[in-house]
Amino acid sequence: LVFGMTPGQSTQLGGMQHSGVLVGMILVALAGYFAGKRETLLLQRCMIGGCIASGIAMAAVAAGGIVGPQWPIRSAVFVLGVANGIFSIAAIGSMMAMARSGHESREGVRMGLWGAAQALAFALGGLTGTLAVDVARWAFGSPTPAYTSVFLGEAALFILAALLASFVARGEEQEKDAQTFE
Repeated sequence: LVFGMTPGQSTQLGGMQHSGVLVGMILVALAGYFAGKRETLLLQRCMIGGCIASGIAMAAVAAGGIVGPQWPIRSAVFVLGVANGIFSIAAIGSMMAMARSGHESREGVRMGLWGAAQALAFALGGLTGTLAVDVARWAFGSPTPAYTSVFLGEAALFILAALLASFVARGEEQEKDAQTFE
């Protein structure tokens, strides 16, 4: 709506994001192949870096709403996809590593709970984002500031997610250090 795209063009833009996600996932998989024993550290850094890069890319998408049609929106959306792919595959890899720790024979339950939590978060995020756009559009009376404010809010949430992921990574390092010390 902000860029005057038809539904078909908007769908193509979504396809560009998904292509970027695939590229990001492949990059992390290749990096993991060469990481060896440092795979856990790589996953943590990719998870945090992917969140930060997603926040920056989301802010770039928001800036496109302000600048207008001359903004390279397709490039910004592709970069957002790459960053999302890096973050998501690293988060899944980290989850699988965490599922292996603790009591044996409970890995399936841990992974199932994580998958359910992820699905609920994805659904809630989509619903909340859509609601936020509608409320912002009503409040601003125009689609451009509405979408810009929602995308900037999502960018801030990615930065918050990076901060939370860094706390998780730090906690895992402290736990490993404690086990090594014992």
